[in-house]
Amino acid sequence: MPLIASSSYVPPARLWNGHLQTIIPSLFRKVPTAYVRERIDTPDDDFLDLDWAFCSDELRAMSDDLADANNHSSFTPLAILSHGLEGSSTSPYLAGMVRHLTQNGIDCLAWHYRSCSGEMNRQERFYHIGETSDLHYVINYALQKGYQKIYLMGFSAGGNVTLKYLGEQGPSHGGEKINPAIKKAVVFSVPVHLMGSAQRLERWDSLVYNYRFNRTLKRKVMQKAAVMPGVFPTEAITKARNIREFDNLFTAPMNGFRDVTDYYTRSSSLQFIPNIAIPTLIVNAKNDPFLSPECFPDTLARELPKVWMEFPKQGGHCGFPSKSGGIQGTYWSEERTLAFLTER
Repeated sequence: MPLIASSSYVPPARLWNGHLQTIIPSLFRKVPTAYVRERIDTPDDDFLDLDWAFCSDELRAMSDDLADANNHSSFTPLAILSHGLEGSSTSPYLAGMVRHLTQNGIDCLAWHYRSCSGEMNRQERFYHIGETSDLHYVINYALQKGYQKIYLMGFSAGGNVTLKYLGEQGPSHGGEKINPAIKKAVVFSVPVHLMGSAQRLERWDSLVYNYRFNRTLKRKVMQKAAVMPGVFPTEAITKARNIREFDNLFTAPMNGFRDVTDYYTRSSSLQFIPNIAIPTLIVNAKNDPFLSPECFPDTLARELPKVWMEFPKQGGHCGFPSKSGGIQGTYWSEERTLAFLTER
């Protein structure tokens, strides 16, 4: 306890395996977005793009005065959402969550990692899935807006960032005490053991996902190399066959890690989970084509007083379409999130 032994999730009959539950929502779910974009500068002369969505129809129209809109009520909770690898605020899994939360009285802030908002960032480095200082910066920015109740949410890589951040705030990792305004957290489809997940993505049935991420990441390096010639080992990077090789050639050295093993070991959130001090829900589907067996730590789940783990048999990766709501409707993950956030 608190391992949730029996999940309520049941997929649509026509989406009968993890790949369908992953791919169909990603390709065919269309969620209209009504964000207000704000750009904030970072201490290292870079920028982060924030997309705000408000639970009040009146405030959605206040795009000319974001400061007033964000300070509309100190009693309105705010969800800060972290997207997955190469995702954005318009990714269907995130946009659907924002729609459901705003319809139920929760403001949302979907922030973009460096290079993921549609405009390339200024510094040499991009982002990596163990980097938590930007999330910390965004949280502090939201606190300055007057929010007194904050929920953290993350999907896939964003879930790893979220869990690592929460664990770092505890005393056993030498961090500061977590801000009391941060009340709860919910994450989905989290590769809490990064090496295991990288190896899972190299299996034949998951190579399509590996190829897609590897292609988009290499494309970004080439784009940045065009304006920063001589900085990156572009010839070697173009030959990277998968994400693990890309991370070994680029992500690890660019961010001060010895190699990809050092990067994955130090960045995996699994080791930080025992130090989480606020109610947190982790939902990983057993048929997720991105996750290795290490991402389902049943024994650890029974030992933690603040972290709930739910491992439904179905769901795919950032999928969880409802059995009755259709591809375009409200998803089980969104209903599950709202229930966890609002229950005492």
